[in-house]
Amino acid sequence: MRIPRAVARLNKRVTNPIQRQWAPRLAPYAMVEHVGRKSGKHYSIPVLAWVDGDRLTIILTYGRHTDWVRNVQAAGSFGLTRKNRHYRVTGPRVVPSDSPDIVRGARIPARLFESALLGTLHRA
Repeated sequence: MRIPRAVARLNKRVTNPIQRQWAPRLAPYAMVEHVGRKSGKHYSIPVLAWVDGDRLTIILTYGRHTDWVRNVQAAGSFGLTRKNRHYRVTGPRVVPSDSPDIVRGARIPARLFESALLGTLHRA
């Protein structure tokens, strides 16, 4: 399942600004910080993220072709704030939602969508 683009536009304008207030502090939410590959502009977006040791899984609710996913893959790394801790995430890669590499806590919610983004966490 992929969430429709109309819902994505609504979330971008209405819900994301609200979620930015608490997402960096309340797991499984987190904030992805990245730079636009064309604009060079800094972005910060709320996501659902699960961690196991140094492994990270972010469920791609809008699919693998969103701008932020393309930006972090092009850059090869991005920032993440989760539970008020800052991390650098390296090696971002998109996998199918049934991949055995998905962090254990994210396996059930991931199956509702097509894919997930995996990466390695480094304390910033």
